[in-house]
Amino acid sequence: MKNQNVPSWIKQLTGFAGVIGASALIGFPAWAHHINSNTNVANVTPTQQVAGNAKTAASPAPIAATKDIVAIASGDPQFKTLTKALTVAGLVPTLQGKGPFTVFAPTDAAFAALPKGTLDDLLKPANKAKLTKILTYHVVSGAVLSTSLKSGDVPTVEKTPLKVVVSGGKVTVGGANVVKADIKASNGVIHVIDKVLIPADAAKK
Repeated sequence: MKNQNVPSWIKQLTGFAGVIGASALIGFPAWAHHINSNTNVANVTPTQQVAGNAKTAASPAPIAATKDIVAIASGDPQFKTLTKALTVAGLVPTLQGKGPFTVFAPTDAAFAALPKGTLDDLLKPANKAKLTKILTYHVVSGAVLSTSLKSGDVPTVEKTPLKVVVSGGKVTVGGANVVKADIKASNGVIHVIDKVLIPADAAKK
């Protein structure tokens, strides 16, 4: 917090340890309820679970926003592809639900950087399950604000953990850079990343 050589939001990020809440996934299909029920994450309270299974007292910052995650994403020109993908996967009603959710949101440029033909294939009806798997790999249950984050593994709704690395004034999630943090929504928070995250097992298919 006293390092003056890094941006203010990075200072905020390096202050805490991947707070993850397991609030009910309102509106998720049955598979998501199954994932949530098997994820060892405590409800978001003043004492919250952090990376490395350590716990630290933290008072969650209030989320004062009127638009939900989908409304914010659909109204931001850098998330046109993400919004389309969420629609194709049938996840829009879910992310309009109560949540709270944390979404590590790839930009249009991140999707464009995928190998040629990958995005078109993912958006095909026949690949809906794979697309859903990839998108839910970007979602964490609970409102994970950048008030306290450090290196460690963070469980996702998809179930495969994401590796968070805080080093040299930079924060990466699953190898993607967090380029903007804490876009607050009425049902959670969005962190902008510069790469599409793909679970290892999905990449092999």
